Amino acid sequence: METKLERIAVKAKKETKLRFTSLTHHITKEMIWKNLVHMQKGTATGIDSITVGKAIKEFDIWAEKMINSIHLKNYNPPAIGGVWILKPGKDGKRHIGVSGVADRALQRSTAEVLEAIYEQDFLDCSFGGRPGKGFRYALATLNKTISSKKVSWVLEADLKNFFGSLNHIWLLKFLGHRIGDPRIISMISRWLKAGVMEDGKLEVIETGTPQSGSISLLLSNIYLHYALDLWFEKIVKPSLKGEAYIIRYIDDFFVCFQYRSEAYWFYEGLEKRLNIFFLRLDANKTRLVESSRYVYKRKKHETSVSLLPRVYASF
Repeated sequence: METKLERIAVKAKKETKLRFTSLTHHITKEMIWKNLVHMQKGTATGIDSITVGKAIKEFDIWAEKMINSIHLKNYNPPAIGGVWILKPGKDGKRHIGVSGVADRALQRSTAEVLEAIYEQDFLDCSFGGRPGKGFRYALATLNKTISSKKVSWVLEADLKNFFGSLNHIWLLKFLGHRIGDPRIISMISRWLKAGVMEDGKLEVIETGTPQSGSISLLLSNIYLHYALDLWFEKIVKPSLKGEAYIIRYIDDFFVCFQYRSEAYWFYEGLEKRLNIFFLRLDANKTRLVESSRYVYKRKKHETSVSLLPRVYASF
């Protein structure tokens, strides 16, 4: 039998311009409970220091109040605890936000409801933070594209401080294309402005979303779905003479081209496009790579982080 979320997914796929005005009732106590008990018992706590075990034990006390506050549009998420972790294989640290356990269960539940809609909208080129997809699939798709398509050049790009740069006005505008439930919009707005508590001081967030949590990953994909993916597929590709493909894993993406001149043309347009949405390329991680099957055979002894042979070109 089809579940309620499956019916939403079917409707979203069939009616691609439909705005869903009544979604909040799908976020139930049962859904929050399911996502709560699936958390690892030793997972980090938020600033309230409430563990998963304690949240489970006191579930009936706080869950009903949480649900009611969502429907009344006065849910106040707790401030986010900030921690710094080492970047894998790199110098420096990355700031990770840690929400309270109960709030994380609510975020995951809200993301599940919204994913029923957006998984019908997201393009096949997007791999990060999506059910049944991931880095390995993105890399496999990239390698298959290079080996089987007319690809001679690859633009390897990374966005600078992506999660910290998401513009709230643009994000809510993007959400408004599909989400018309004011209770959902209110809750997401409050998450965006919850603030970060670090060293006993509350920092108000005016832009960006914490780099953690299910809702942050989903919101980041929604942002780039409109700012990048659709633009490339609907506007850029039809303007090119040669073949072109994009593979994106959250804020890292590869754009494959048949012709070098079109790669350069795209790069110039990309910077302008991203500026509109307050995003910037990381100059140290963005480069043009000559990457044909024939170049690979000649340079197979070379290695690189992305597993691709590289001949760098300055922009």
